[in-house]
This record gives sequence, C-alpha cells and structure tokens, in this order.
Amino acid sequence: MLLFKLLINQAHSASKRIMGAAGVPLVPGYHGDEQDIDFMKLEADKIGYPILIKPTHGGGGKGMRIVQSPNEFADSFLGAQREAAASFGISTILLEKYITKPRHIEVQIFGDKQGNIIHLYERDCSVQRRHQKIIEEAPAPNVSSDFRSHLGQAAVSAAKAVNYHSAGTVEFIVDTLSGQFYFMEMNTRLQVEHPVTEMIVGQDLVEWQIRVANGEPLPLTQSEVPLSGHAFEARIYAENVPKGFLPATGVLHRYCPVTVTSAVRVETGVEEGDTVSMHYDPMIAKLVVWGQDRLSALIKMKDCLSKFQVAGLPTNIDFLSKLASHRAFQNGEVETHFIEQYKDDLFIDGSNSIAAQEANSAAKHAASIAAACICQKELATLRDKAPGGLHLWYGNPPFRVHHCAKRTVDLEWENQYSSSGSSLLTVSITYLPDGKYLVETGESKTPGLEIQVTQLNNNDYRVEVNGLSLNVCLAAYSKDYIEHIHIWHGNYQHHFTQRMGLEIFDDDETTEKTARMATSYPSGTVIAPMAGLLVKVLVKDGEKVQEGQPVVVLEAMKMEHVVKAPANGYVRGLEVKVGQSVQDGVKLFALKD
Repeated sequence: MLLFKLLINQAHSASKRIMGAAGVPLVPGYHGDEQDIDFMKLEADKIGYPILIKPTHGGGGKGMRIVQSPNEFADSFLGAQREAAASFGISTILLEKYITKPRHIEVQIFGDKQGNIIHLYERDCSVQRRHQKIIEEAPAPNVSSDFRSHLGQAAVSAAKAVNYHSAGTVEFIVDTLSGQFYFMEMNTRLQVEHPVTEMIVGQDLVEWQIRVANGEPLPLTQSEVPLSGHAFEARIYAENVPKGFLPATGVLHRYCPVTVTSAVRVETGVEEGDTVSMHYDPMIAKLVVWGQDRLSALIKMKDCLSKFQVAGLPTNIDFLSKLASHRAFQNGEVETHFIEQYKDDLFIDGSNSIAAQEANSAAKHAASIAAACICQKELATLRDKAPGGLHLWYGNPPFRVHHCAKRTVDLEWENQYSSSGSSLLTVSITYLPDGKYLVETGESKTPGLEIQVTQLNNNDYRVEVNGLSLNVCLAAYSKDYIEHIHIWHGNYQHHFTQRMGLEIFDDDETTEKTARMATSYPSGTVIAPMAGLLVKVLVKDGEKVQEGQPVVVLEAMKMEHVVKAPANGYVRGLEVKVGQSVQDGVKLFALKD
C-alpha cells in the first residue's frame, strides 16, 4: 500500500512529489533518488544558497544541516548522511531552499476508513534549538482566522492526496516576510506535542486513533471540533545550555515534577534515582499546561517551571523560564531563530543590571536558608546517632571552650549573570539558645537572619524567617568531588556548590580539611564537551591544524557534535579512536605551537 511505503517509512521526497501534484505549496528543492555528492552539489547550486540538508527518513532535527555556501556543502552532506544512518538506518538526503525567517507551524489531522478527514487546528513549534522543538503551543499566536482556515484546508488536502486514515501531522514552514506557507512533511503518528492539541479540543487523540484503527468513524465532523483556550508544552531536557544545549548525562538525585491537575499534565519516563545515559534522547519530561487564553496559560507554565525540581544533572528548566518571560515570546513574536535573535537577553551577562542585583540578593537569601536547613539536617542525624544530643555546638546554650559557637561555609552560587559562571558566598551560622539559627552573609550592610527550621521529611522543610513561613525543598548530593546543594522556595530555585563538603565547620578551627582536587589539564588541552561515542577522527597525531578545523566527531543521543581546533597548532596526544566512548571532561587531544 502506497501509504505505508510512503508515509510510515517517512519517505519525504516521494511525499513531496505527491503534495505538489495535489496543489499543496512546496519549498523549492530536490527530493529525488540520486544521492551522488557531485550531483547533489549541482542541485544545491540550482536551488541557491543558503540551503537546508535533511534526511528523507526520520525527524526531530537529526541529520539536518544549514549550508551557507558551496565550500561547506561536502562536509555538511557527509555528516548529515552519517547521522541519518545512525538514527534511522537510511542515509538518503533531500535538499531545500532555506527560508531565513521562518515559523514552524503544523496541523493535527485525523482520517477514518470511511474517507472522512478533518483537522484539529494548528500548533506553533517555532522556538527551537539544534533544529529541535522546546516549546510548542496551540493555537498558533498572531495568525488570522483566514490564515488558520487556509492552513487547515491545505493539511486536509495533503492527507486526502494519500487516502490517509489515523492520526497525522502535516508540517508547514511559514515565511514571515512574505506570509506564504509551504509543505515540509507529513508525520504519520501522534507527535510529542500532541497533548497541546488535546488540551484545546478536549479530545483524547489516542482513543481516536484506536477507534479509527478498529474501523469506527471519526467522532466529530470539522464543524463540531471545538477550540477552547490556549495550551503550551515545554520540553524538559537533560542538557548543558551554556555549552550550546549539549546533551547531559547523570543520575537524577532529585526528581519531583509539579502536581498534575486538569490544566497541568506531566508526561515522563523517569523517576528519582534513574540514570540519564548517552544512549537515548535527553528529554526527561513534557510539561503541558492549559489556560482560558494565551496569557493565563503562559503564567501557569512559568509558575510550573519554577516548581519543577530536578537535581543531579544540568537541565534547560531555567532557560525555559527565561524564554517564557521574554517580552517577544510573551507577545507571540516567534520564529525558528528566536533563541539566536535574542541570545543577548536569554544568555545574560550583566553583573550590574537590576535583574542581576535582584538575583544576587535572592541567592544570598536562599544561601542563608540552605545553610540553616543543612544544620537542621545535621542536628537530626546527630540525635539519631546519639539520643539526647552529644554535640556541644547544638547544646542549650551552645558551648565551646575557647571558641565562638559559630560556623562558616563557602558556597559557590551558579550565577547566570556572571561571566565566570559562579559567585562565592560566605555564610556564617550561629546556633542560638532557642534552637534558631542566626545566619549572616558576610556583608556589614546586610543584617543577619534569624531562621527557625522544622524538617518535614528528607528533603522538605518549614522555614520561619522575617515573620514569614516558607515551605522549602533542599537536595544535596556529591558528584565529581563537588558537593551540590539545590534549594527551591516559592518561585525561586538556586544551585550552590561547596568545595569542602557539606559538613559545616568551625571558622576558627585550625585543622586543615582535604579539599577536592578536580582533575586539571595543562594549557592547550581540548576536552570532551559531553559524554559520547567517537564516530570520526579527522586528523592524525602530530598533524598541523588551523583554528576552527574539525578534529574529531562525537555522537551522543543520536546527535553529532564536531570538536574543532580552538587555535592554530600541532595536534599532540591524540589517542582516542573511532568507536571509543568518552566521558564529559576527558582529554581528547592537545594543541602545541
């Protein structure tokens, strides 16, 4: 059957020929079977640069390359073929004209075996990184009723052209400069973002799919499909945002999603204690929210992101929060280059800005609370080990011979506003006779805080400070010889690290404690930016390279990352081999003059 040969196997080039015959607008490109690199380069010249290289099978941005000029074509083409083969088992490639200011809008369609095909409105999936979606919403913002109608009709025409039945998504690229839209591909499945459609139409599309497969007709006609409110989906990934959204691996020492309601969905396949490995996609959860209008849905999404607790590996949660708070996103001014266009806002480095000062103040407040919670946890541990309490620091009153009953701890705050990436906070804690803690942050202008802490369970605390009662969650764990402390309170979340371990120690003790010594490398060493598999070594040890020249290619979670020479020089100590697995931070090679 043509449908299964064409669409289920994702044969995009054949589908585009059919769409063209059905009158569905297409982006100029080459979708043929010839795959010779010289032939394809000639086709690229005909289309005109910039062009987009993408696999004919698959999706999710895997294998996609934007090529700006002819001299970039060969490396991009071969890299796309390798990634396509690794991800989908088929290396065939198609070429398309690259639209410089596009929106990515897709339409959910459904067909039954009686020949009925309808659409369930559109989703905007424009906000992407590495050609992969991170926030989707339905319906698309800032589109007219006429545009929505024409888009839906084109999607239905595409499905009718192949006599389609079951769930499907027809994806379009919209040229924001001309207002034209073009067919990209049809995905013959429910996609990751289908819940946002379910939220606005009030239907269970999985149930629809089962009923249609059973030969039943669609439960609604086109005119009966409701459109209620607005929905967002935020994809929560294990990834290192400052490193260019590279996939991250590690243990989920803390994993506590937000509470699910009729307006909040969380779809996930992990739980606390699980390991995120390099062998699978780094998405760990989907957060889906609904509101009566776009603004209320957006407020709900930001609130849920602030309460979504993950610790143990880097995630994109903070970045999603900043993105959702950006003025352009709030206004619905989205396109696929959104992150690049607003990178100066999203990747802030302004230590003197008002936002930075507010964040710094909030971090000091959080550090004070975290220190008090750690002391309370230590006190509970001591009581369990020695009923009655034998530690003099926690006595009533606290007592030390020739010593002040005060402890200090140095916390490094993961500071998004600092070019160094962290700020050092020195916190002093005094245990008071009434069981409270006096916490000071080392600034004479800032008064100390008297904090009362009640531990509710292993991670949750009730904190009374400045006349307010707060519910606080604290997660602490060791990783790579560093102690990590995460704290969530209200709509704030902060990440601190501690070089000397979590134990709070006396500031006047003279005993040296063994500090962690992270492995260090000499100048000129190039380390692996992520855990992955070496799939290609492009130079030999001792070979001279130029700045920016590709040296090795890493693959992780089915995505390739090219490691380039950071400067001119000779490659030394290149001992890694194709097929070798490496960890994040491991030496790959060094550059010598």
